[in-house]
Amino acid sequence: MNRKELDPDKSPSARFGLQLRTLRDERGWTQDELAERVGCSGTHISAVETGRRPPTRQFAASLDRVFGSNGRFERQSQAVRQNALIEGYPEYLTHETRAAEIREYAVGAIPGLLQTPKYATVLEADAVRREAITPEQAEERVDLIAKRQASLVRSPSPLIHMVLDEGCIYRPMGKPSVMEEQLARILEFAELPNTILQIAPFSMGERRPLRLPVTVLTMPERTLMSYAESSHRGHLERESTFVVPLLTAYHQLQAEALSQAASVAMIQKLRKGTQ
Repeated sequence: MNRKELDPDKSPSARFGLQLRTLRDERGWTQDELAERVGCSGTHISAVETGRRPPTRQFAASLDRVFGSNGRFERQSQAVRQNALIEGYPEYLTHETRAAEIREYAVGAIPGLLQTPKYATVLEADAVRREAITPEQAEERVDLIAKRQASLVRSPSPLIHMVLDEGCIYRPMGKPSVMEEQLARILEFAELPNTILQIAPFSMGERRPLRLPVTVLTMPERTLMSYAESSHRGHLERESTFVVPLLTAYHQLQAEALSQAASVAMIQKLRKGTQ
C-alpha cells in the first residue's frame, strides 16, 4: 500500500498527522478501526493524517481519550489551528494578552476585539465561500475572537483606544439584525471605564495621518510595539525608531477624529435604521 510520506518539519499539521499515524501504527489499528473508536469516518482520519483537514479541538480531545495521551493532541491541535491565521498574528496575540494599553485603528470592518459572534461568523463564512479557509478553520477563528475578548477582562484592565474609520460602521455585514447587534456591542464597549471609542469620519479627507489599519501596544514595562498586516502576513515591530512615529500619528488621528460623545451619537443614529 502506498502511503504519503509525512515531513514533520513542513508544518504543524504534518507534525500532528505523523504523531497520529505513529500512535495508530503502534496499536496496529487501521484508519477505520481508529475512526470507530473516535466517532468519525476513516476518511476523516486519513485527511487529518495527511494534513488535508485541520484537527478540531473536539477531535483532538477524542484522540487524547482514545490514546490516553494526557492532552498532547489537544495542545498540538492549537498550533495547527493557529496555522490558519496570517503569519505573525499568533505572536502578536501573546503580547496583546499582556498589554497595559491597546491602541487600534480599524479600516473596512469592525475589528476582532469588538466583533459579535454573528458578525465574525459572517466574515469567516465569506472566506470559506472563497475557499481561502476551511469551515473548521472558520469555526476556530470565531472561537479565537471570543477568547481574545475574554482575555482582556482582567485586573488591572488594559486601557483600550479604538478608532474606527466611518466605513466600518456603514458597511453592512449579513442581515440587518447582525449589524444591529454589532452596533449595540460597540455602544456597550464605549460605556466601559477602560475604553475610548472614536469614529474617524469621511469628512477628515486628507487630514488622516494613518491610511492603513494599525495597532500599537504599550506593555506593562512601558515598552512599545506595533502590529500591521499586509494581505499575506503580519509584522510585529519592536524598534522604537519605527513605533514612536506610529504612536504620534495615532495621537494626531485621535485629535482629528470625532469625540466619543459624537461618535456614540453617530452610531446610535445609524442603529435606529437597523431596528
